[in-house]
Amino acid sequence: MRKNQLSVHSENLLPIIKKWLYSDKDIFIRELISNATDALNKARILRDQGQKVEGDLTISVTVNKDQKTIQITDTGIGMTEEEVEKYIAQIAFSGAEEFVSKFQPKDEKDPIIGHFGLGFYSAYMVASRVEIDTLSYQEGATPVFWSCDGSSDYSIGAGQRAERGTQITLHIDEASLEYLEETKIRTLLQRYSFFMPLPISLNEKPLGNKAPLWIKSSSELTDKDYLDFYKQMYPFEPEPLFWVHLNVDYPFRLQGVLFFPKIHRRFDSNESAIKLFCNRVFVSDNCKDILPDYMMVLRGAIDSPDIPLNVSRSYLQVDQNVRQLSAHIAKKIADRLSTHLRADREKYIEAWPELETFLKLGILQDDKFYDRAKDLLIWKNSKNEWTTVAEALERSSEKKITYAASDRESPLLQLYRDKGVEVLFAPAPIDTAVIQLLEEKLSTKFQRVDGALNDHLLDSTREKTVLDANGRTESAKIADFIRSALSLKEVEIEAKSLNSDTLPALLLLDEESRRLRDYMMLTQGKGAAMMQPKKTFIVNTNSKLIQTIVKLQGTQPAIAKEMAQGVFDLSLLSQREVESAEMDRVIAGQTQILEKLSALIAQ
Repeated sequence: MRKNQLSVHSENLLPIIKKWLYSDKDIFIRELISNATDALNKARILRDQGQKVEGDLTISVTVNKDQKTIQITDTGIGMTEEEVEKYIAQIAFSGAEEFVSKFQPKDEKDPIIGHFGLGFYSAYMVASRVEIDTLSYQEGATPVFWSCDGSSDYSIGAGQRAERGTQITLHIDEASLEYLEETKIRTLLQRYSFFMPLPISLNEKPLGNKAPLWIKSSSELTDKDYLDFYKQMYPFEPEPLFWVHLNVDYPFRLQGVLFFPKIHRRFDSNESAIKLFCNRVFVSDNCKDILPDYMMVLRGAIDSPDIPLNVSRSYLQVDQNVRQLSAHIAKKIADRLSTHLRADREKYIEAWPELETFLKLGILQDDKFYDRAKDLLIWKNSKNEWTTVAEALERSSEKKITYAASDRESPLLQLYRDKGVEVLFAPAPIDTAVIQLLEEKLSTKFQRVDGALNDHLLDSTREKTVLDANGRTESAKIADFIRSALSLKEVEIEAKSLNSDTLPALLLLDEESRRLRDYMMLTQGKGAAMMQPKKTFIVNTNSKLIQTIVKLQGTQPAIAKEMAQGVFDLSLLSQREVESAEMDRVIAGQTQILEKLSALIAQ
């Protein structure tokens, strides 16, 4: 059996690079500026190590519309003819790694960007011919000229360059003439290379690029610095609520600043607005592969050389580093919010409408985030105060939480308030899932105010327990009458002595089945509304209205029956359990009862 080596021909590879490797033609400017930045950083490293590398370190871009060329010139270390053959003519041979292994920099503040050695060939997405004129920093070096039209053939020989560095000339093809507009190139430079560490000019006008905020220590920065940076990145957004400065060295390298924005009408939480950088080079404004869904609300920038990008540096390849990075960001955000809550509770409460959905989604989606953020959830209670679940449990003699799925006032809620029972309001659609999770994690019980007949609602001293000649209580007889009047097999009927004389009846909805319906509606939409929770109709034996209906049973049985139906319909309405199709029937029924009572009174 013979062994041989695979042969790769550039005449086959270049069309693949041009058509498939890069997802966007704009990227060519990013790659060439990154290469130029690497050349400058290498010169700086050599200078720091005492080698003779004099002069300014700059990058200039020149667009010549008449000649249909774009020139990118740097004053970096340049190349010898041997290096041009090695790094340019051999596709995918990266000079960055070889340089770093030979000249390890003392300070990695401005690291070498290149990894793959393919960035140079992105030029052929817009150029029919690319030329290189370069002069190495090495003593006695001679300039080198290299030219290639994108085929497998190239020319190399003596160049004209008199100063150290490299000039790349792109002869723009007819399909890419839009890149000869200065405004187009300036936009691309600002997008991809604005945070590069060394000055860049376009047609002799400075780009104004500067060091990004995230490479500085948070102790060096003021609130104004952060707000100015936010306005620069999001000029039409209101000021953010707070921010988190990221600076990690181990187990991965990560820097960045993340902002929590104010939510407004135009806000789209599904649209990622966190910009991803790799060594200051803009890569993407989509961080969905780094951050979980609940963090998509955040704004800002993340910069990490350890984020695994595909070979064209266009998108992420998810691995363990990405997952660790996500967990670290979640921890930093939870810590920041915890500090915010402890330091200024009133301000935290004021910001709660902006934070609520983020935190609730976070603890549902991320177990580790739950551990850090569970005590950051706050709830308004029936005393018009804000509290955490832990605080409410400390005050509860029964060590359980009573809650209402609506924050509107009701006679039932007043019963709890009169008895001094604290009720938490949980009106958001997501609250059902959050409460269920809290029950499981905290091993406690959450009971909705209308989910069961709480002992606080009963007045046992007025319970009608006296037996008649047939051995039946008045309460039992009232329940029997209501049961026969309504004829509802799916609803249980009970007559109880309630604390309130004004509340004629209440409708209890089984907690477990109602939670299941709420969850199904949250995840599957309106179709799940067909799932009806178990209902128990409690009539109040102390209510004058119920007592009147019972008395009318003997003299006006038809009216008594309609009134019983009316009380039941009002209970349904109070629970918002009346379907829109049934609303006309309920209104008509109430009108008929009033008409018959009016006629009865008028007799």
